[in-house]
Amino acid sequence: MKKRTPISTIMTKDLITLNYNDDLVTAERLFKTKNIRHIPVVNGDAIIGMLSYTDLLRISFADAVDEDEKTVDTIVYNMFTIEQVMAKDLISVTSSMTIKEVAEILSKKEFHALPVVDSYKLVGIVTTTDLINYLIEQF
Repeated sequence: MKKRTPISTIMTKDLITLNYNDDLVTAERLFKTKNIRHIPVVNGDAIIGMLSYTDLLRISFADAVDEDEKTVDTIVYNMFTIEQVMAKDLISVTSSMTIKEVAEILSKKEFHALPVVDSYKLVGIVTTTDLINYLIEQF
């Protein structure tokens, strides 16, 4: 296993982002159609938060209600903004950090994705799945 491999070799570079003023219905559609679990939230070029699919599940009461699921989700999602639901206190990493350094951060924190930021610009995202896939490739 290479010890000094930069995170840029495994991070997702083709980013799907949300603007802070997008709605949660748009976010859910992106999660489902793109089959992803985390979306950086931006204001221009600056990352201001991270929205996870789990964040949406926390506010959705669809599983507990015996109505049309799509209607219930829409009603609940219209009660909140992305800014209210997203994680705001982010830890970011740079693309030159090693995979080991990033893995250590993720192992000590309670989140599963980190934005990759170089010179105040969002350049990627790295997830625990990226790390697991990297480890699988090593064996």
